[in-house]
Amino acid sequence: MRPAWRHGQRGSAATELVLITPVLIVMLLFVVALGRIASSRAEVDAASRDAARDAANARTITAAVTNSETAARGALHEGGVTCRSLSVALDTDHFHAGGTVTATVTCTVALRDLVGLAIPTSRTITAHFTAPIDVYRGIS
Repeated sequence: MRPAWRHGQRGSAATELVLITPVLIVMLLFVVALGRIASSRAEVDAASRDAARDAANARTITAAVTNSETAARGALHEGGVTCRSLSVALDTDHFHAGGTVTATVTCTVALRDLVGLAIPTSRTITAHFTAPIDVYRGIS
């Protein structure tokens, strides 16, 4: 025999599961979106670091700009980040032995494949990195 108070509870667990499932799915998609943004931010940081370091090893400003663009694109491709638009800006005002070079990488990351959430379809991420140029480096 079942107690009388449990007789009216029949099917309530199934109803609760049906009501909570959409909320759990939205929460899961939101966590995935946050993870994607955090991962992309880390990859853009790494790309700016690689761009500045490759530029600091160049002998000329022209080579520094070319090397930084190539390094940033390569780092983002290697990290699996697809940018809608990519901008690599290089500050070469102090491009001399003992100076510094600063790379700024701006990437617009597409999030359109995460359907079901009311988030923007893209997010622009910017990262800066300054690398020192060796004091004994020959620069022409």
